Amino acid sequence: MRNYFLFIVLLFIDATGNASPFAKDSIIQIVFTADVHYGYVRAHFRGKEQVRAQKVNAAMLQQINRLPPTRLPEDGGVAAGKTIRFIDYLIVGGDIANRAEEGYQNATRSWDEFINAYNTLLSTKSSSNKKTGLLLTPGNHDASNAIGYFKKLHPAVNPDALLGIYNRMMPKPKTKATFDYYRDPVNYSRDIGGIHFLFVSIWPDSSKQQWMDQDIRAAGKKPVLLFTHVPPYGDPKLFYNPHVPPTINAQDKMENLLPEHLKDKDPKTDIIEQREWVVFLKAHPQIKAYFHGHENKNEYYTYTGPDDDIQLPAFRVDSPMKGKRSSKDERQLSFQLLSVNTVTGQLTVRECLWNTDPKSSTPPLQWGAVTTLQLR
Repeated sequence: MRNYFLFIVLLFIDATGNASPFAKDSIIQIVFTADVHYGYVRAHFRGKEQVRAQKVNAAMLQQINRLPPTRLPEDGGVAAGKTIRFIDYLIVGGDIANRAEEGYQNATRSWDEFINAYNTLLSTKSSSNKKTGLLLTPGNHDASNAIGYFKKLHPAVNPDALLGIYNRMMPKPKTKATFDYYRDPVNYSRDIGGIHFLFVSIWPDSSKQQWMDQDIRAAGKKPVLLFTHVPPYGDPKLFYNPHVPPTINAQDKMENLLPEHLKDKDPKTDIIEQREWVVFLKAHPQIKAYFHGHENKNEYYTYTGPDDDIQLPAFRVDSPMKGKRSSKDERQLSFQLLSVNTVTGQLTVRECLWNTDPKSSTPPLQWGAVTTLQLR
């Protein structure tokens, strides 16, 4: 019996004395998607026309449920060739509710549809046999619904989706009466398996960087993975209107979603803001990768900053509703699977194509682009 027990222990210990990279508790499995856009209608999906986000997202969740016991490809990445046994978290990177312009439903209904689907239809379990955790960050559509937009919304202001995200992720719930968009950003972090997951509302402008600095310092030497909605190069129209009066109006078309006033004289550029962001990145080398939605396609690239003086791995994820490629070819619909080996400090990001045969209700999952990073 003693020899048998020793054999079992050795199976999970490598030559360095660390837990084996294939031991159950040393692997984190996370699904990442974004821009689910409840309230929007997809032109074509599985032989149907004008398909609501409810049905498309339900189909994607069904495919996510099929990940266990799918086998990972032999691609040299984390847990390559191994069977997926669990999904620890599902991250949704913003634009949960579509902006409630003419012809689209209000944010209240969109949030209710989203949370009902993602709470009830997702059936995967974590490595500790608990329900897969849901981690959310807001997008510009969620935020515009909450504070208004330069086009007419119905109603003009509706914080329900953003407030729903806030109350789901932040420690002290708010009500419509106590919630203030600029005072109460959805910024939070989670330590998972020795990795620091940082979630920042919309984009890490200067109004967020002081909080980020304190949070990263508190995390010590842990590698940081940053999740937000907008790409690392930002989006100038989302900044606070630099004109007088600094309102949200149809002439300036500034959205006032970021508290930082746009410093660039040209409202179509944010070079000054990017340079400040690069300074922050250089001061915080713990940030190892940047994950986002907003511009909807699967893409792995390197953010180099406006002066080509930084190298930050960036991961853009597809949208089930508004993908630049997948809206034209639904076989390209995808989400990302993040596999982290907490012993070796490796991260592998794999594209999972989930609608490879539009004629089938359960098409085979296929693996697309893949990349592996060393986090420490």
